Amino acid sequence: MTTCSDCSKCRFRDQIDADLINHLAIVGNINVGKTTLFSRITTGEPQLVSLTDSFGEISSAPARHADITIFDTPGTFSIFGKSDEERLSRDVLLHVAKTEHSSGIIFIADVKNLKRSLELAVQYAEYGLPMMLVINMMDEAASHGIFVDTQRLSEIFGLEVYQTAIREGIGVPELLDGISNMRIPNPLVELPPKIEHFLDMIGKILTPSVISPRLLGIMLLVGDLSVESYVNRKFGPIVFRRLKELIDEFHREDKSYLPIALGNIYQKKAQQIMSEVASVEPQSKSRFTQKLGNWCTQISTGVPIALVILYLMYMFVGSFGATYLVDMIEVSFFQGLIMPIANHLLQPIPSQFLRELLIDENFGVIPTGIFLALGLVGPVMFCFYLAFGLLEDSGYIQRLSVLLDRIFRMMGLNGKGVIPLIMGFSCVTMSLLSTRVLETEKEKNIASFILFLGAPCAPMLAVMFTILDRMPKIVTVMYFAFIFIQMFLAGVIANRYLPGERTPLLMELIPIRIPNISVLVRNSAKKTIFFLKEAVPMFALSSVVVFIFKWFGGLQMLEHSLQHIIDIFLGLPEDSVQIFLKAIIRRESGATELLNLSGHYTHLQLVVSLLVLTIMLPCTNSAMVLYKERGPGVTATLIAITTFWAITFGSLVNHFCLWLGITFT
Repeated sequence: MTTCSDCSKCRFRDQIDADLINHLAIVGNINVGKTTLFSRITTGEPQLVSLTDSFGEISSAPARHADITIFDTPGTFSIFGKSDEERLSRDVLLHVAKTEHSSGIIFIADVKNLKRSLELAVQYAEYGLPMMLVINMMDEAASHGIFVDTQRLSEIFGLEVYQTAIREGIGVPELLDGISNMRIPNPLVELPPKIEHFLDMIGKILTPSVISPRLLGIMLLVGDLSVESYVNRKFGPIVFRRLKELIDEFHREDKSYLPIALGNIYQKKAQQIMSEVASVEPQSKSRFTQKLGNWCTQISTGVPIALVILYLMYMFVGSFGATYLVDMIEVSFFQGLIMPIANHLLQPIPSQFLRELLIDENFGVIPTGIFLALGLVGPVMFCFYLAFGLLEDSGYIQRLSVLLDRIFRMMGLNGKGVIPLIMGFSCVTMSLLSTRVLETEKEKNIASFILFLGAPCAPMLAVMFTILDRMPKIVTVMYFAFIFIQMFLAGVIANRYLPGERTPLLMELIPIRIPNISVLVRNSAKKTIFFLKEAVPMFALSSVVVFIFKWFGGLQMLEHSLQHIIDIFLGLPEDSVQIFLKAIIRRESGATELLNLSGHYTHLQLVVSLLVLTIMLPCTNSAMVLYKERGPGVTATLIAITTFWAITFGSLVNHFCLWLGITFT
C-alpha cells in the first residue's frame, strides 16, 4: 500500500519518536505466552495498576536492564470486544497516554493459530505506536506442518519479526535487544471511503495525541466508552460534543453494525497476509499413518507402542548420548586433552586458593563447573530434546495424552497432564509454567506436587544415565519404576485430599506425520545452547560456593552435624553432604558431583543418592517459579513434604535392599 503525507494514517506516523518509549504493553490472543514473556523480561515483584475506566487491574513491572515499564495484559480476540478482559487489554494504552508517556506494543502471535493472531495484530497496528511482532511457539510449528515466511511478514508490517519459544526462553534475548529498534507499522487496511473520510476529519480535530487519532476515531464510531472518556478529558467537552454530533450524523446515514463490519474487513486482511506468509503441510491421507494414530490411543496396541518408544528413547538418550557422545566429548576431549593443558597453564599461579578454586578435581570451576556441563550435560540434553521433539512433532505426544487419560483421572488430572509431566523430564521450571494448560487450581496443584516430588529434569537425566549405564540394565528399570510409582501414588493421594474437580480431556489431535529432521535438529540445538548459556554460570557458581564453604571448614562441620542422617538412615558416605549442597543451587550440579565421587560409592549408595536427588527440591529456579505460580503456602508445603519424603524414601530403599541383600551389581 502506498503512503501519502496528507492522509491521517501517514501523518501521525511521522510525529512519533520510537526512541522515547518508556512503557510497553504485551498484547495478543489468549494463551499465546504473554504472561510467560512478562515473567522472563521483567524484574522485581509485579505491581497491580488500576485502570479506572475499565474497572480492573493489570500487572506491571520494570524491564530487565532497561528503564521501561512492562504491562501484562489479558488475552483478547478483537479490539472491538466488549468483555472486561478485552477492555483491560486495549485500555492500558489509553492509561499510558493519559500520563503523556510514550508507549509501544509487543504483539505475541501463536504460530498454531496464526490467522487469528494476524487479525488482531492488524487491528493493533491502527494504534500507530511503535510495535514488534513476535511469532511464538515456533518449536511447535513443525509438528503442525506450519511454515512461516517471517521475512515477507516483516515487509508487510514494516516491523521486525522475532521467532520465539518463550516457554523455554528461546529468542527472548533477541527480543529484548529489539526493543530499541521498534518501529511504527505500515498502514495496512483501507476502510470504506465514507469511514476514511470521517477518520480524516477526526484526525484534524484530535491532534496532538499520543494515540493515533485514526484509532480514536474508529473506537468512537463503535461507541467505546473508554475512548470517549479519554477524548473528553484530553480535548475538552466542547470538542467531544462536536465529535458526538459528527458520529450521530454518521450513524443516521449508515445503519450497519460497525464492530462486525470492521471485524470482517480486518479478518479479510489477515487472510490475505496469511496466504502470503504461511503454508500448511497437507494432512497425510496414508491409511497406514491413520491406522497408526488410532493404534497409539487404544489400550491393547497403545501400551506396547509406548513401551517400545520408551525403550528406544532410553537407547538413544541413555546409551548413545550418555555413553558414546559423553565418552567422546567429556572423557576423550575435555578430560583427556583440554584438562591436562589447563592444569599445565594454571600451575604457576602462586595462590593455592585461587589455583585449586579453578582446577581442583572435585570442586574446581573448570573441571566441575564448566567441562562437566559442556561435556556431559550438553550432549545428553541435545539427544533428549531431539527424541522429545521427534515424538511431539510427529503427533505422538497428543495420542499418549489420550492413551493415559484413564490413568490420569485417578491422579485428579486429565490426559493433558501428560504435557507438563513429560516436560518435567526436560526442565521442571519450564514444566511448572506449562501447568497453565490445565483448567483448575486443583489440577495445577496436583501437577506441581508430582513434578516437585519426582520428575528428574533433562540435565540430571544426562548425569543419571551416565551413572546407571555402569550398572545392569535392570537397575535402570527398577529406578524408573520407583519414580513412576511414587509419582502415581502422589497424584492419587493429592486427588483424594485436595478440594476441587477434574475437567474432561479436550485436545486437538494433529495428524501423524514424519517430522522435518533438519528443523528438529536446529530446534534441539537452539534449546541445548540456550540451556548451556544459563546453566554453565550456575554450575560455576555452585562450584565456587561449595569450594569456599569447604576451604573454610564449613563442609566438614556440616558433614559432622548431618552424619547420623547421611550414614545411619541413608547409608551414604559423609562426602554426600557436598552433593546435596550443590543440588540446592542446581540439582544437576549435585548429580555431576555425585558422578565425580562415584568411585567411592557402592552401586546401592549411588541408587539411593539418585533417588534422594530426584525427590528433593528440584532447584532454586523451580522453587521461585512455584512461589510465583502457586503462592508461598503451596511452595512451603511442597518443599517440606518433598524434603521429608526424600530422606524417608531413601532410607527405606537403603534398609530394604540391605535386608534383602540387593546390591545392584
